Amino acid sequence: MGLPFMNIQDAVLALFREEIPGYLDKHWQTVPLTLDSDLFDVPGDDLSDALQRFEICFNVDLSVVDWSKYFPWENTPVATKWFGPSRKDVEATRQPLTIKMFAESARAGKWLYD
Repeated sequence: MGLPFMNIQDAVLALFREEIPGYLDKHWQTVPLTLDSDLFDVPGDDLSDALQRFEICFNVDLSVVDWSKYFPWENTPVATKWFGPSRKDVEATRQPLTIKMFAESARAGKWLYD
């Protein structure tokens, strides 16, 4: 996966940049991901591919991740979506999911958050 002289942080960032093209700024220019990039708005297919590669390349089990902390609306029951708080209110409770979290977990060999 990366060059042999890359440190883990650089290797994790390179992996995510290969799978996720970045995001568009207000001028429609592509901005590459950084360690502090929040992965919340990344298209699901791109994120899924990146997570699968991350698990394989760095041997970190992501099945232990409580995804509802980072994507609360997607994990909200349908009845609550209809009769409960708005999506905006639910999303306001979410925690950021950054590439740095994956880099630190790769260094430790396990998911460090939740």
